[in-house]
Amino acid sequence: MRGAQEAEPQSGCASVLGLRALPRVPRSGSPARRECVCTEEGGKSRRTPVVPPLSASLGQELSQAMQRLDMGVEQEYACDIFRSLMEQPRYTFRASDMPRAVTAEGRALIVDWMVQVHEYLKLEDDTLYLATYLMNAYLKTRSKVRVATLQLLSVTCLFLACKVEESTCPQPSQLCRMTEDTVTPKELFCMERRILAHLQFQLHYANPVPLLRLLAEVGRASLEVQHMAMYFMELSLMEADTAGVEPALLSTAALCLARQVLGEGGTAGSGSFQEDPPKLHTYSASELSAVCTSMARAAMRSSSTPLCATFQKYARPQKLCTSTSPALTGSAYLRGFLGSPTP
Repeated sequence: MRGAQEAEPQSGCASVLGLRALPRVPRSGSPARRECVCTEEGGKSRRTPVVPPLSASLGQELSQAMQRLDMGVEQEYACDIFRSLMEQPRYTFRASDMPRAVTAEGRALIVDWMVQVHEYLKLEDDTLYLATYLMNAYLKTRSKVRVATLQLLSVTCLFLACKVEESTCPQPSQLCRMTEDTVTPKELFCMERRILAHLQFQLHYANPVPLLRLLAEVGRASLEVQHMAMYFMELSLMEADTAGVEPALLSTAALCLARQVLGEGGTAGSGSFQEDPPKLHTYSASELSAVCTSMARAAMRSSSTPLCATFQKYARPQKLCTSTSPALTGSAYLRGFLGSPTP
C-alpha cells in the first residue's frame, strides 16, 4: 500500500447503525438525458451515446493530450480510447431504482463513508467512482435490501474496485477494520460472490475521471480548474438525482461549471455551457445546465451539511484548498442556481 494517514475515518460515519433513524425522503427525477442510440444486447435494450465524428486533426489533438498525460504508449489508440470513455455504462441508475428501504439520505451517508475510507487508504480517484457504480448497479438489481447490509455492500464494492484499479489491493482485514469490525472477512467474501453473480461479472465502467483529465488537457485547463471540476464531480456521487447521469455528461458538465466559476470559459457567468470544447461532445446547453445545477447546489451546501467528507478532502492544500476557495464560496454565479427550479 502507499501508506496511510494517522487519523481513522470519523467514528460517527463508520457504523451503519446511524442509517436506521434516517427518515424516508421523496425521490426526485434525474436531470435531463441526452438523445441516444438504442441497441440490443442480450435481448435487452441498451442506450449508447452518440459520439461526435473525430476528424484527423482532432485525433491528433487527442493523441498529443495523451502524450502530455504520460500516456505515450496508448496515444496510437487515442480515438478508440476516447470513444470507449464516452460509452454508456451497462447498468444505468436512477433515484427511483433504489430499493424502498434505501433512502436518498441513507445512500448519501454510505457514499460519504466510502469517501473517508477511500482517502484514508490513499486510493486512486478511479477506484471511488467504480465502487460507487458497482454499489448503484447492485442496488438496481435488488428489489429488497436491508439497511443493515449497506455498509457491508459498500466496503465490498470498494474491495472489488481496488482489485480492478489499484496496483496493490488492501487486505480484507484492513477494510473490515474500517467498519469498526462490524463486517468480517467471511462476510466480505460472501458479499463479493453475491455482487459478481448479480452483475454477471460485468465490472467494466466508462469512468468519468480519465475522460475529465483528457478533456481538461485538450482544453488546456489550469490545475485549479481541474481540481474544482473533480470537486464538483465527487460531490455529485452523493446526489441521488445525478446518480443516473452518464459518466461522459458528468465529466463534461463538471469541467464546464469549473471553467465558468473560475472565469476560464471564455464567457464566464454568461450561462453558456458550450466552450469545453464543443467539438468533443454533442451535449446541448440544456443538458449540461441540468447537471451543472445539481452540482452547484451540492457545492453551495457542502460546508454546512454533516456529510462533509468531500468538502474536507478538497479543503486540504494537496487539493489547492478548492472547497474553501473564495472563487467558489463567494461565487454569485453558483448562488444563482439556488433559485433555479429543480431539473
